[in-house]
Amino acid sequence: MVYLGKARVKDMFIDAKPELFRLARNYRNNPTEAEGILWEHLRRFRHEGFIFRRQHPIVFFIADFYCHSIKLVIEVDGDYHLNDQIREYDDSRSGELERYGITILRFKNDEVVDDIEHVISRIHFKINELSSPALPGSGG
Repeated sequence: MVYLGKARVKDMFIDAKPELFRLARNYRNNPTEAEGILWEHLRRFRHEGFIFRRQHPIVFFIADFYCHSIKLVIEVDGDYHLNDQIREYDDSRSGELERYGITILRFKNDEVVDDIEHVISRIHFKINELSSPALPGSGG
């Protein structure tokens, strides 16, 4: 087990509660169109050694997609994310996940449905960035 401040980090779920797992299962069984499209593409990253999980509980959130080896969350946002209160919640949620060293990529439903190749290109770029060792003298 790893400790981060007062929060105990257990494997890739970071102390998510059992009820969150039940809710996540329901979400996995009822994906949005955009989530379904993106999932079909993310599954292909397994061949490169990057395993994504759908509707993955972390702390008290459910990430649309999560790759634990590089601590990358990918969120697919519907139109309701344009609401100021929802956007504020999303920002707070992202900040909380970033405290655990998790990087968040966000895409709009329309981006995924209308231009999946561009979305996959951005994901691939982020995967390469997160999985590449820091160069000596780069400060990382």
